[in-house]
Amino acid sequence: MAVLRSLVAVRAAPGLWWRAARESLGLRGRCPGRGYSVDAAQSPPTFGFLLDIDGVLVRGHRVIPAALEAFRRLVNAHGQLRVPVVFVTNAGNILQHSKAQELSALLGFKVEPDQVILSHSPMKLFSKYHNKRMLVSGQGPVVENARVLGFENVVTVDELRMAFPVLDMVDLQRRPKTTPLLRNDFPVIEGVLLLGEPVRWETSLQLIMDVLLSNGNPGTGLATAPYPHLPVLASNMDLLWMAEAKMPRFGHGTFLLCLETIYQKVTGKELKYEGLMGKPSVLTYQYAEDLIRQQAERRGWAAPIQKLYAVGDNPMSDVYGANLFHKYLQMAKHGGAEEQGASGLWKQRPSATQSCASILVCTGVYNPKGPEPTRPTQEAEVAPFHGHRDFSFSPGLMEASHIVNDVNEAVQLVFHKEGWAL
Repeated sequence: MAVLRSLVAVRAAPGLWWRAARESLGLRGRCPGRGYSVDAAQSPPTFGFLLDIDGVLVRGHRVIPAALEAFRRLVNAHGQLRVPVVFVTNAGNILQHSKAQELSALLGFKVEPDQVILSHSPMKLFSKYHNKRMLVSGQGPVVENARVLGFENVVTVDELRMAFPVLDMVDLQRRPKTTPLLRNDFPVIEGVLLLGEPVRWETSLQLIMDVLLSNGNPGTGLATAPYPHLPVLASNMDLLWMAEAKMPRFGHGTFLLCLETIYQKVTGKELKYEGLMGKPSVLTYQYAEDLIRQQAERRGWAAPIQKLYAVGDNPMSDVYGANLFHKYLQMAKHGGAEEQGASGLWKQRPSATQSCASILVCTGVYNPKGPEPTRPTQEAEVAPFHGHRDFSFSPGLMEASHIVNDVNEAVQLVFHKEGWAL
């Protein structure tokens, strides 16, 4: 977390070539018109794409038409990608292979599971917690997802509620009709795993608090809440996300905000995380970078991947994250970042990646007509900061390298910059 705090405090300063290219193509500060043409001969790729899903490729269960156009450019006549592509989503209430199948059906080409990064995928790196008994919160296949990530001993919120029925008291219809016997045989919980937004927020908030305040023994009570509390690992910090509705929907970041606020109010102390995964976490981008490298090696592309282009619709998660990772790459190049990266967990071969450019599309959360997210002033009305508490506000990190209408224009822009034929 120290690495993250130090990185986010530095204002992003994209290279001059980004700004010059943006100005020459008329892309500064608006969603531009369509169409670029390139006559240069195609060469092996030295760049790759990190593509967000919701708001970029799909809205709810509907594919965005521009995504189909984009993949007609990205996929060759043999159904193979012309450049390495990884899908980086903050969704987490689905299995990795299921998400790959879903994308394959929507986009019309085979997406492999190892091309998909869910918000919690980097939790595979947190091996010190894999054998601990963890309370897991979320929805969908949470137990299976936890086991795929390496967690061997998990208990769900529903299982905990069934073991201690008197803990869940908000819904009058679910309150026990009689007082059950107290259990003293329930194994101690050693940590909390937050994989995504749950269905019954009041139940999950109450039981997670019970576990933290009781030091993993929710059937008992402690006179003083332990602090530091049990380890908490969380993924997906998005406050909002875009589905079919006209306005954004609550994301897992909203649930985390509720939990943090309740914990602070009850204990007077700050809820701490052992790890925060998903965009804009540097660890998520390191994970994606490694998958891009592996994909290029499997395809036999000898030239190293030097540039990444991250396409997203959310300034706080997609733009902030890509710019934060770009800043990390620059610091690492000059020896200013920790060798192992965020959280001291990442171990990989030396990186050839030199830059990560952020491309913001107008098909999701981002509204080009809305106010810029800056610090409030008395002179002007501005948008509030939607980022997570542990990621400091930094206007430079929320400035996209490029703003385009949609993902198809994003692909055209990158191909133009790289001298590739459309």
